[in-house]
Formats: sequence, C-alpha cells, structure tokens
Amino acid sequence: MGKTLIIIGVVIVIIGVAFTFAPKIPYLGKLPGDIYYKKDNFVFYFPLATSVIVSIILSLLLYFLTRR
Repeated sequence: MGKTLIIIGVVIVIIGVAFTFAPKIPYLGKLPGDIYYKKDNFVFYFPLATSVIVSIILSLLLYFLTRR
C-alpha cells in the first residue's frame, strides 16, 4: 500500500510540473493538424496532431521504462 501511494504522489507531481511548463513549449497545441474553428462567438479547438504526438512520445517512454 505504501509503494502505491508513493507512485501516485510522484505521478501527481509530474502532471503538475507538466501543466506548469506546457505553455512554454513552442508549437505545442499549434501544429498543422490541430483543428481550430472560430465563428462569431463560437470557438472550437481540437488538438488532433498534438494529441497524436504526445501519445507517441508517452507510449515510447512507457515502453522503454517497463521493458526488462
């Protein structure tokens, strides 16, 4: 139980650091594949390309960390 709580705490800290520094990463959320639609008082934004790239990076990271 103790190890699980430590791991959850570390994950929460990593997520907090990511949210703090994410706006400072250039081009994140402004890639060519991201969908942005603006009309009058309606804005729709879907970061498709950013989501795919973040998913690939996280998948590779987890693959190399869990490989034994």
